[in-house]
Amino acid sequence: MSPGFLSDKTIATMQKSSSPETLLILSFSGGGARAAALAYGVLEELNQKKLLDEVDVISSVSGGSFTAAYFGLHGQGIFQDFERVFLRKNFETPLIKSLLNPFAWFSSTGRTEQAVRLYEKTVFKDATFADIEKTGGPVILINATDLNDGVRFSFTQEYFNTLCSDIDSYPVARAVTASSAVPVVFHPVVLKNYHCNQETPQWLAVAEERFSKNAVMLNAVTRLKKYYNQSNRDYIHFVDGGIADNLGLRAIYEYIEFGGGIKQVNRKADHKAVKRIVIISVDAFANSNRSMDKSNKQPGLDEVISAVSDIQVRQQNASTLHLIEHSIKSWAKGLSTDNHVVKPYYIQLNLQQIHERRERDYLNSIPTSLSLNDEQVDALIDAGHQLLRSNDVFQDLLGHMVDQ
Repeated sequence: MSPGFLSDKTIATMQKSSSPETLLILSFSGGGARAAALAYGVLEELNQKKLLDEVDVISSVSGGSFTAAYFGLHGQGIFQDFERVFLRKNFETPLIKSLLNPFAWFSSTGRTEQAVRLYEKTVFKDATFADIEKTGGPVILINATDLNDGVRFSFTQEYFNTLCSDIDSYPVARAVTASSAVPVVFHPVVLKNYHCNQETPQWLAVAEERFSKNAVMLNAVTRLKKYYNQSNRDYIHFVDGGIADNLGLRAIYEYIEFGGGIKQVNRKADHKAVKRIVIISVDAFANSNRSMDKSNKQPGLDEVISAVSDIQVRQQNASTLHLIEHSIKSWAKGLSTDNHVVKPYYIQLNLQQIHERRERDYLNSIPTSLSLNDEQVDALIDAGHQLLRSNDVFQDLLGHMVDQ
């Protein structure tokens, strides 16, 4: 093992990047099949612009994890059958049937296991994380939420190290199920903590001192220390990753900071000539058109819960976007010298950027579910193309790459 946070597996994957000049990172938000389809459209547009091979990291939560994981397993093969095996397939009906099964009501794992088996059979074909590693593609960060602490956990070797486990044999379908397991509807996905590490590793002790004035990272340090030191945490329960970070961006921030900072990560990746850092955030969050303000009647419980959830997501997203905006500038500056300037490109894509009102309202009306009709899938894929193609920062990036 490498003496630090980043595992040998992750370092080896980073070193396989096709272009050491561009550090390209994608993040896919939650939002059911809506998020998966929007992310897929962005991947198609990147492929058309000959940039897909430049991708170094994809971080995802919830619905976005289906697209990220499938791309991690198949690379450009995703364009051959992902629409058929996932986007245009009705997963809602079989999952609802399993929820209505009386035998599942009294089982501690029944509903979640039904989802795992369904995804393994129809989408991921019993693939494991070793299969993702074999493809030689980008680093894939599938993120879930630790139900006990309400904090993010990535299905990567780095985080499995904290539980004294190896991720190679872990099923991709199970990780994606954890990332998209809506609480109450689905039971948590459970991982065993083997407690082989009785003491905090040196890299984490160093990180704790380094981040003494960084509240975000200090919280992450405190969380990881619990996996090492608390003997009562024998099993960790994971649910929808969107609860801790609906954009999937904080995992990127933590990986770079835990990795020793951008200079250290870049050195381990052996990207000596990096000229640009690019982060593309694909956010499928939809603005809900509620009718409560048109009446003095008390809104229903479901409407109140939905409104409160939306408020929390918006506030969390705003904080995360601000964090990454500041960080990417800092990272680019950290890699720059007097004779070599590294340029940051922070590309934020969301449905509210669609200019035509009727189209925007239609996209916002598409539900967060795992069953969309062909018209909805087509609209979301097209929106992914449109949002990236019309983004000024993206166009500036393309011009900069052509010039050089």
